[in-house]
Amino acid sequence: MDYQLLTAPCGKDCFNCPLCMVEENRENREAFFKRNNIPEDKFQCKGCRPNNGFCPGLEILGIDPNCRMYACIQEKKVNFCFECDEFPCERLQPVADRAERVPHALKIYNLCMIQKMGVEKWATEHSKRLFTEYYTRKLNSMM
Repeated sequence: MDYQLLTAPCGKDCFNCPLCMVEENRENREAFFKRNNIPEDKFQCKGCRPNNGFCPGLEILGIDPNCRMYACIQEKKVNFCFECDEFPCERLQPVADRAERVPHALKIYNLCMIQKMGVEKWATEHSKRLFTEYYTRKLNSMM
């Protein structure tokens, strides 16, 4: 799997997203569509980078699907937000809106881990556990 290609510039792990058409996510993808009552065949995302910053997952949630962060990294000619002189910027600020359904609050943490570990090591050793724990781990278990 090409983790560089399937990791968004903001640190979102597209390869773990239930909307991304990666066969390893088949079970998560089916559960996501069933839980949200969305016809599965309607959305086939290939990831942020191959879609040039278009995210159908955001469109499903009623959010502008054209990613401003993707446009920004294109303009600044960097691969990841952490490579920018302005990192971290307000575009990466976590918000509570839909945080229980959309793991975008993980972006800065993911970017820091990618910077520290490299995208391949982060993707294979860290991201899946983090993505799963985002929805299940309790705050008191971290302290």
